Amino acid sequence: MIKVLIVFGTRPEAIKMAPLVKAFQQREKEVETKVCVTAQHRQMLDQVLDFFAISPDYDLDLMRDKQSLHSITANVLMNIKPIVEEFKPDYVLVHGDTATSTAAALSAFYSGCKVVHIEAGLRTWNKYAPFPEEMNRQITGRLADLHMAPTCVAKGNLLKEGVNENTIFVSGNTVIDALLSSVNILKDDQTEEIKELGRHLNLEKEIILVTGHRRENFGQGFINICTALKMIAEKNPLLDIVYPVHLNPSVQEPVNRILANISNIKLISPLNYPAFVWLMERSKLIITDSGGVQEEAPSLGKPVLVMRDTTERPEAVDAGTVLLVGTDIEKIVNTTQKLLSDENFYQKMSNQKNPYGDGAASERIVNYILEKTQK
Repeated sequence: MIKVLIVFGTRPEAIKMAPLVKAFQQREKEVETKVCVTAQHRQMLDQVLDFFAISPDYDLDLMRDKQSLHSITANVLMNIKPIVEEFKPDYVLVHGDTATSTAAALSAFYSGCKVVHIEAGLRTWNKYAPFPEEMNRQITGRLADLHMAPTCVAKGNLLKEGVNENTIFVSGNTVIDALLSSVNILKDDQTEEIKELGRHLNLEKEIILVTGHRRENFGQGFINICTALKMIAEKNPLLDIVYPVHLNPSVQEPVNRILANISNIKLISPLNYPAFVWLMERSKLIITDSGGVQEEAPSLGKPVLVMRDTTERPEAVDAGTVLLVGTDIEKIVNTTQKLLSDENFYQKMSNQKNPYGDGAASERIVNYILEKTQK
């Protein structure tokens, strides 16, 4: 029997690691699995844990008011140490690009444990975009012993960095596992939040779903985004723009100042994961600067306009499910209008195959790790 410690701390990590936790737990005769959460995000993390019915074995509860990247990184590094020394895992699994991932990987490396990087190999080659995620990924990649690349493009990025091909496995992305599982759950069990959304929104109208929170868009970028959304709302009075507004003051201020009094723009509080999945399903299209949405929405047949100049997920751009529009007002407005008015253009984007997977990535990863252990 091997020992596996799965570490995560933010909501996006929790969503993408939840199906992997379940897949390992189903192999309890072969694997002893323990879950450690850092609570880099607290409330948002707990919502995901509740939805997927995951009870952590270790909860570091590290989130603090006004925490910095310096403090969260240092705290994760030090607080993982006694857990690793007590449990003595064969593998420590971390995900993606957060401070939790990098610090946990470093702590595991210092303790002599093998590190498995889930969603490995995403790159923009610009260490400041996205910040700090690009460098978190690269550092974690250097520490990892096994690399679970979601796509062949991600594998190619790792090979360019000199990673041994025998340590790379193209698995698909576990976020698709989580998404499809969630859609099935929500068919029979809608949350109170979803029921309230249904009462608040006019579901007979077409909906454009918007999310935006990236640091690199703070300032003029968000002013441009809000200006573009105002123009889209004015051009399309019969549809609603629904925008769950991130709590960061750098987002709240321009959004509320520019968009608060427009009748067909609905500014709502941030949504829990189940409610967000439900709203994605009911949207006509999605305008976002999120990484995860670029991966998820194509599985629901939703075109995505990405308000970023670069993306570490070029597969979606190449597949035609995603278009980069940056924070250029004219490009955001014109591309949205084309999707709303040109049915052939809309169908071409919405009917493309999702390049990020089929919902079986977690099972593939578990099988790969067990096979590696047996050799």
